[in-house]
Amino acid sequence: MSKLKKIVCLGGGNAMPKAVLVELKKHPVKLSVICAMLDSGGSAGRLRKDYKIVSPGDIRRAFIALANTSPVIEDLFNYRFQAGKLKGHNFANLLITALEFSTGDYEKTLKTMSKLLNVKHHVLPTTLDKANLYAVLENGKILSGETNIDIPKHNGNLKIKRVFLKPKAKAYPAALRAINNANLIVIGPGDLYSSIAQILLTQGIPEAIKKSKAKKVYICNLMTKYGETNNFTVLDFAKEIEKYLSADLDYVIYNNKIPSEQKVKEHRKKHPELLDSVKINQNLPKIKFIGKNLLLSSGPIVHDPKKLVKVILTL
Repeated sequence: MSKLKKIVCLGGGNAMPKAVLVELKKHPVKLSVICAMLDSGGSAGRLRKDYKIVSPGDIRRAFIALANTSPVIEDLFNYRFQAGKLKGHNFANLLITALEFSTGDYEKTLKTMSKLLNVKHHVLPTTLDKANLYAVLENGKILSGETNIDIPKHNGNLKIKRVFLKPKAKAYPAALRAINNANLIVIGPGDLYSSIAQILLTQGIPEAIKKSKAKKVYICNLMTKYGETNNFTVLDFAKEIEKYLSADLDYVIYNNKIPSEQKVKEHRKKHPELLDSVKINQNLPKIKFIGKNLLLSSGPIVHDPKKLVKVILTL
């Protein structure tokens, strides 16, 4: 029997778990998911501040996407308290925080979460260091914290020139081992600066990806986001990823089925932070840029996991 192919997925937020993990786990592959850890908003951000820990938010989303358990347990792990001092807190975020303190060992925390949710793959933090994400705007102003980049309180029409971590953060050793052993490395989809760049800024991660013999694939976002990627094209996204990687991507997967203006308008009612469909550059080299209809046939403007995973597995 041939050995299972090892795929490493990098990302944060909801996009990558929903677009990639929920479907990819059904195939005969071995997954290692490397999660962003510097969320500074919402429930995860509050826990970070109160307990001086790394954010449990994105690692929770990866665990839930890879879970093989009953819908009741998944609903419990997704539950958000509605009142009192716990208002806004997510049950799984509280559980991960409690496990971290009760075991005093992050590896044990990961193993326990895997057992509870019957996860057959590896979910790994990018780092356990207590760093923060900063962004430098085109007018020289510096934004502090992931949430201030994610949900801009400044003029979001100002371009982000670069992002950096302070203090510097070292990669979690098991994450580096996973990259080293990978056959394929899949980056995204997800917020360019507030999710993906923070992973690529972690010391050791870009170096390991560069050295890895694995094919490097980036999944481009479907829509641009206010304050982060206003007016971005497919090529703009790819170039920024390559800038933080200090290496070339082998493939860029992008959606070439542009939704109607009406559909974009409808989608923006629920997601006002999203601006428009990502523009497609002319004459993208087909050997590297893979354009497909990746949208769900009806409903919101999101990746169809089946269509996307089909493309990933051909690589």
